[in-house]
Amino acid sequence: MTKTGFVFANLFRKKTRTILTLLSVIMAFLLFGLLQSVNHIFDAGADFIGATRLVTQARVSFTQPIPLSMLPKLEAVPGVARVAHMQWFGGVWQENTPLFVFAVDPQRQHEVYPEWVMPEAQWKAFANTRTAMIAGRNVANQYGWKIGQKIPIRSNIYPQKDGSKAWAFDLVGIYDGSDENWQKQTNTVFISHDYFDEANQFSSGRTNFFMLKLAPGADGAKISSTVDKMFENSPDETKTQTEKDFNVGFIKQIGDIGMIVRWILFAVFFTLLLVVGNTMAQSVRERIPELAVLKTLGFSDGSVLGFVLAEAAALCLFGGVVGMSIATLFGALISKGTGGQFALSVNGWVWMTGLVAIVLMSLAVGLLPALRARRLKIVDALAGR
Repeated sequence: MTKTGFVFANLFRKKTRTILTLLSVIMAFLLFGLLQSVNHIFDAGADFIGATRLVTQARVSFTQPIPLSMLPKLEAVPGVARVAHMQWFGGVWQENTPLFVFAVDPQRQHEVYPEWVMPEAQWKAFANTRTAMIAGRNVANQYGWKIGQKIPIRSNIYPQKDGSKAWAFDLVGIYDGSDENWQKQTNTVFISHDYFDEANQFSSGRTNFFMLKLAPGADGAKISSTVDKMFENSPDETKTQTEKDFNVGFIKQIGDIGMIVRWILFAVFFTLLLVVGNTMAQSVRERIPELAVLKTLGFSDGSVLGFVLAEAAALCLFGGVVGMSIATLFGALISKGTGGQFALSVNGWVWMTGLVAIVLMSLAVGLLPALRARRLKIVDALAGR
């Protein structure tokens, strides 16, 4: 029998116990792959955006509106090429499906975000149609929207002047992204701010945040400081930051995704260490006389230690690779099922992290039993002591 065959024979001498332990490892790494992918999505959602824009919001929170009268002052700041603004609408599609809907100035949005690609005729229709809206390619595909449709959207924040929260907009354009990264972000709906400002019941002349497009070579840090000092000690103090930092802060309104993922994985792997560690400890304890016979036959202490570590590594490696493979498959199915809106990709970075976790877990569950086997004295073991 080869050494590899010997390791696997020992691993499966208690088939039920080994299979149940393998299932535990597979499930743990399935969760690991999916959760790490979710965490990577939220990090990557901000990473691809360049530092060509800054975002100015109320100092307390972006949910607190600030006056539109700030706009000409912001555009007068040296280094600022153009300013757009966005107002959160709080859209709901059909019964209770939330939508990302923002009220914007069409022309300014077009100039500040050249990454959103749409025929000029559709941009003009957006600017010239009072009840116009445009939708990202992903969201339009998901709900089957077509240009020319009247789209009913409710707002969970803003009623119209008659008290109704049921709004209706004319879909005049569907925009796409200029590259693959931006195409993944086409999940947002934009409506005309002029119409929204005029028709809603209690918010007029205000917005949630301004997007400052910087001139080439402009110093973003200096502009940020200049803007915030301009409104310091006023009723509308501001906080200006890079677009990346703003997006991370926006996501954290849901919760600190990274911390949530880390705590879940900590609980999963702590439990897994107890399960797999107990399996390895029992396996070595049951084979103490056999390990003594191996040493009697001439196997060194190091060889016996290697056999036990190899069993732990084989258990963790097989379960980990199968779990990560299933996570990769699930991620692809989820991405396909959501039309690319939720691109859950178990990529190379997640796999690399998973392989490191497999190595560390193998050492954690196998090292103590392996050291016990290495220190085993032949006389004591055969005597049953």
